[in-house]
Amino acid sequence: MKKFNFRKVLDGLTASSPGSGSSSGGNSGGGPGSGSMHPGGTAAVLREEIQETLTSEYFQICKTVRHGFPYQPTALAFDPVQKILAIGTRTGAIRILGRPGVDCYCQHESGAAVLQLQFLINEGALVSASSDDTLHLWNLRQKRPAILHSLKFNRERITYCHLPFQSKWLYVGTERGNTHIVNIESFILSGYVIMWNKAIELSTKTHPGPVVHLSDSPRDEGKLLIGYENGTVVFWDLKSKRAELRVYYDEAIHSIDWHHEGKQFMCSHSDGSLTLWNLKSPSRPFQTTIPHGKSQREGRKSESCKPILKVEYKTCRNSEPFIIFSGGLSYDKACRRPSLTIMHGKAITVLEMDHPIVEFLTLCETPYPNEFQEPYAVVVLLEKDLIVVDLTQSNFPIFENPYPMDIHESPVTCTAYFADCPPDLILVLYATGVKHKKQGYSNKEWPISGGAWNLGTQTYPEIIITGHADGSIKFWDASAITLQMLYKLKTSKVFEKQKIGEGKQTCEIVEEDPYAIQMIYWCPESRIFCVSGVSAYVIIYKFSRHEITTEIVSLEVRLQYDVEDIITPETETSPPFPDVSSQLPSSRSLSGSTNTVASEGVTKDSIPCLNVKTRPVRMPPGYQAELVIQLVWVDGEPPQQITSLAVSSAYGIVAFGNCNGLAVVDFIQKTVLLSMGTIDLYRSSDLYQRQPRSPRKNKQFIADNFCMRGLSNFYPDLTKRIRTSYQSLTELNDSPVPLELERCKSPTSESRENSYNRSRSSSISSIDRDSKEAITALYFMESFARKNDSNISPCLFVGTSLGMVLILSLNLPSADEQRLTEPVTVLPSGTFLSLKGAVLTFSCMDRTGGLMQPPYEVWRDPNNIDENEKAWRRKLVMNCPSLSQEVGDHQYTIICTEKQAKVFSLPSQTCLYVHNITETSFILQADVVVMCNSACLACFCANGHIMIMSLPSLRPMLDVNYLPLTDMRIARTFCFTNEGQALYLVSPTEIQRLTYSQEMCDNLQDMLGDLFTPIETPEAQNRGFLKGLFGGSGQTFDREELFGEASAGKASRSLAQHIPGPGGIEGMKGAAGGVMGELTRARIALDERGQRLGELEEKTAGMMTSAEAFSKHAHELMLKYKDKKWYQF
Repeated sequence: MKKFNFRKVLDGLTASSPGSGSSSGGNSGGGPGSGSMHPGGTAAVLREEIQETLTSEYFQICKTVRHGFPYQPTALAFDPVQKILAIGTRTGAIRILGRPGVDCYCQHESGAAVLQLQFLINEGALVSASSDDTLHLWNLRQKRPAILHSLKFNRERITYCHLPFQSKWLYVGTERGNTHIVNIESFILSGYVIMWNKAIELSTKTHPGPVVHLSDSPRDEGKLLIGYENGTVVFWDLKSKRAELRVYYDEAIHSIDWHHEGKQFMCSHSDGSLTLWNLKSPSRPFQTTIPHGKSQREGRKSESCKPILKVEYKTCRNSEPFIIFSGGLSYDKACRRPSLTIMHGKAITVLEMDHPIVEFLTLCETPYPNEFQEPYAVVVLLEKDLIVVDLTQSNFPIFENPYPMDIHESPVTCTAYFADCPPDLILVLYATGVKHKKQGYSNKEWPISGGAWNLGTQTYPEIIITGHADGSIKFWDASAITLQMLYKLKTSKVFEKQKIGEGKQTCEIVEEDPYAIQMIYWCPESRIFCVSGVSAYVIIYKFSRHEITTEIVSLEVRLQYDVEDIITPETETSPPFPDVSSQLPSSRSLSGSTNTVASEGVTKDSIPCLNVKTRPVRMPPGYQAELVIQLVWVDGEPPQQITSLAVSSAYGIVAFGNCNGLAVVDFIQKTVLLSMGTIDLYRSSDLYQRQPRSPRKNKQFIADNFCMRGLSNFYPDLTKRIRTSYQSLTELNDSPVPLELERCKSPTSESRENSYNRSRSSSISSIDRDSKEAITALYFMESFARKNDSNISPCLFVGTSLGMVLILSLNLPSADEQRLTEPVTVLPSGTFLSLKGAVLTFSCMDRTGGLMQPPYEVWRDPNNIDENEKAWRRKLVMNCPSLSQEVGDHQYTIICTEKQAKVFSLPSQTCLYVHNITETSFILQADVVVMCNSACLACFCANGHIMIMSLPSLRPMLDVNYLPLTDMRIARTFCFTNEGQALYLVSPTEIQRLTYSQEMCDNLQDMLGDLFTPIETPEAQNRGFLKGLFGGSGQTFDREELFGEASAGKASRSLAQHIPGPGGIEGMKGAAGGVMGELTRARIALDERGQRLGELEEKTAGMMTSAEAFSKHAHELMLKYKDKKWYQF
C-alpha cells in the first residue's frame, strides 16, 4: 500500500504559477505539471493523506465471453451424444453452444472462412475445414478449445468432408474431384486416394466436377458414396478399389442422404427436383419429384423450380419418413421468403423464414446411421438467426431460444453497462418483461443441452442496456458472464407514426430510422431512465408497477448559435432564461396549426422533427414516459443532434447540450429552466474575450457527433460531412465545402492545441477558425460552485469541446413541499477550469479518497394507489462530502478529456495532479470506476490502448495495446463499468465482454462452462442373426488395415503439410487439470468394455451349450442307426 501526500505534489510546483486560482477570470489548471496554491485554505489539504490501495498487480486484460448471433455464419454441426452445437462463420470464428451458460468462442488465426464442421461424436473434438484449404482438429476437452493439429492442402481445394461415426479416418473431397483420407489421431494424409478418373467410367469425356458429397453406406462401411457436382454418383468399394456402380442424372447435385437400411439414397438437384435411387436398379431413379413444381398435363415433366440446396431423409419406426429440404420454390413466387419444407407422408409443410437459410440439421435419437433415425427437431441456421423446429408436434412449433440471438433485431446504436447494481432490479425488470413475451413456443425442453456450467464465485448483479435504430431499448441480465433479456422498451410509441412523404419535410437531420437511440442515462437507484434520439429529442421515463392511461407531456426547446443572435438583434429569439410564470405543465400539440410545415419558400421555424401523440396513451407496467423534450428548427436550420446528457433524480432536472448550447429542464414542474448558447454561458468570465462576428452567408455546418471526437486527424477520409451515428457514425458527402471541412476538424487539432500556449490574440484567431463549441459532458453533483465557497450546493458541471469546464449553480427550494410550485433557477457561477481536448467525463472524490456518487431520489412508485399511503414526500440520498471544522478543501474533482486528465481540489480549485494520457492519438471513452473498493480512471484510446490510472494521483496502472480502432462501431459502443468489466460491439450482431481485473482473469476458468462431459455412448440396436449374416460385411471392415501406411503407403509430401497446433501443450495442461474427468471417462470406458466382454462371454457360453446339445443328439442318432442294415431304413 502506497501513500501519496498532496504536500509533495505542491512542493514540486514552480513559484511562477499564478497564485490566485480562478473564480472569475484566471486559469487554475494551466499547463501540465502546473497548479495554483490558495494562500488561505490549503493547510488542511497539505496535511491530508490518501491511501491508494490499487497497484498494477490488480490489473490484467483478457476477453471473457462473446454474446449474440455469430456474424455471417457459414457452417453448422451437432454432436448427438454430447448435445452441443457448433457454428462456423465467414471470419473464421467458431461458436460452440450447449445448455444456457455453455457458450464458447474460438477463432482461426488465419481468419479464413469456415467451410464445414465435423464433430468426433462423443470424443470431445471437432474438425473444421476452412477456405484456405486447411483442416484443423480442435480439442474440446478444455474450457477454451485449442487447435491440436492442422493439415494444409497445397495443390487441391477442399470442398467436402465426412467423418463416419466411431471412425478415425476422415474422407476429404476436393475441387478436382479426388477423395483423400486423413488419420484423425495423427492428422497425417493416407496414401489411399480415390482419383476422379478412376471413379468415373473410362468412356466419360468430361470432368465430373468437384466432390459435393461423401458418405459411407449404412449397410456396409466398406462402401463409399461419392457425389459429383455434374450429377454423377459413384458407389466405391474401398477394399477392391473400384466403382461398384455408377449413377448419372442430367441435373447438378447439391446434396445426398441415405435411407437407414442402406438400400436407397435421395439426391437434391438444381432444378428443384428430388430423386430417389435404388442400388439394385441404378440405371434410372426409383422416384423423381419436384415438390413445389406445377404438375403438367399429358405426362409432361413438371416445371423447374429453384435449386434444392440440401435434403435430409430420416426414417421413423412408427410413422412415415421425414423428407426435409431447403429451397426448391417455384420461380414465379419471387416475393416469397426463404423456406424450409417438411414432407411427412402426404403432408407438406412450408416454413417461411425471415432470413436466407445458410444450413440446417435434423436432430435424431440415435448416432448410428443404420438404425431408424427417429428425428425430433430441426436446427435451422439463418443469416441472422438460429431457430429450432419441433418435429414431434404436427404444427411444427419452434423452441424458445435461451441464447441472446436477437441483440441485432434492430441495429445496436449505443450501449450502457452497470455492474454491482441493486439486486432487486433484475427480478423487477424480469417480472415486468415476462408479461410481454411471445407465446406459441414448443412445450418441450431446449434440445441443445450439452456441457456443464455453474455460477462461479462472482455473482454480483450486472445489467447491460442496448439502444437500437428503431428506438427500442433492451435491458439484459449479464450476471455471471451470461446474457438474458429482461425487458424491452419501445420509445417510438410516444410519437405519431410518420406517413409516407411526411418525414422528409421535417426530419431532415436523418434520412431513415428517425427514432434511433443516441445516448442512454440510467439511475439504477431511482430507476429514472432517460434517452436521447437522433432526431434531437430527449425522453424521461419513470418506472411503475401499475398500468396508466394518460397524455404525454412535451416541451419544445430552442437552441441557437448565439454569435449569430448577437449580430442580428432584430430577430426575435426565446430568452436564455425563460419566464418561470409562463412555463406551465402542459401537453402540447405538435401537430396543430402552429407546428405545421411552412409552404415552399417560407423559412421553417419552431418546428420539431417528430410529432408527439396528443391523445391519451395506455402505458403498461414498466417504464412510462414522464416528459418528452424536443429541439426545434431555428431560422430554417434543423436542430443539431444532442452530444451530452445528464439527469439528476434528486434535483428533478435533466440537462442536455449540442454544438449550439445547453438546455436545462425541470421534469418535475415540466418547465425549461435554461436554454442558452455556449458563448453566453461564459458571461463576463470569457477566457478568450469572444467578440461578435459578422454572420456567415453559407449554411451552418451540421456538427459532427462528438462521440467520435478527433477521428478526422487520424482518418482523413472521415473529415467529410458527418450526419447520423448509429450505423457508421460517418457518411461521406459528395460536395463538401472547404470551410465546413475546416470546421469539422477535431477539437484536438494542432491549431487548437497550440492556442493554449499562444497570446490572447492568437487564441481568438484560433477560435474563429474552428467549429462551434459543443457541450460534450455534463455532471450533477453536490459541490462548491465558486472558489473558496464554505458550503456545498447543487451544481452542474459542463464540459465543452474546447476543453473548458464551467460550473452552473442550481438554486432549489429548501422545503420538499415547495418543490412542486416554487421556481428553480440555474445560473452560471463564473467558475471555469481549462484542459486540453474535448471533455469526456467528470467524477468527484471526498477528502479520504472515496468515490462520491451523485445524489439520487429513492424509488417510489409514482402510480401507487394505496389509500393508506402518506402525502407525497421524496426521500433523497445526497452523498455530501463531510465538512469538518478545519479550513481547507473537502472535495476533489477528476476531469478527463480526450488528451489528458486532471485532479482539482475544491473549493480552492487547485490543480493537484495532471497526466497527459496521449499525444499522438485521442481517447474515445473514459470512465471513473470502482474496483476492489477503490476508484480508478479507465480509458480506451483510438490507437487501441486500454489504460488504467489510479486516483487521485493518476499513476498509470495498466497500458495494453488491446484492440486497434478498425470499426466505428467499437468507438460508439465501448464502455467501462465497475468491478473490472467492459464491453463493446465487436460485430453488428455480437457483444464482446472483457475484464481488466487480475482476479477475474484468474477465476475465469471456473466461470466458463465445460463443453465436454463424460457420457456413455448409446448401444447399437440388436441387428438379429439374419441381418448380421446377410446385412453386409460392415462388421469385419478394418479401415486401419486398408488406409494405414503398411498397405496404402505414404502420401506425397507436396500434397499436404502437417502443422502442429498450439493446443497440444494446452491440451496436456487441461488434461492435467481435469484428472478426475479423465478418470471418470476411463472408468466408464472400462465399465463399457467389461459389459461388452460379459455379453461376449454369455454369447460364447450359449454357443458352447448349443454345440454340446448338437453333439449329444448327433451321438444318439448315430447309436440308434449304428447296427441297422441299409435295407432297414
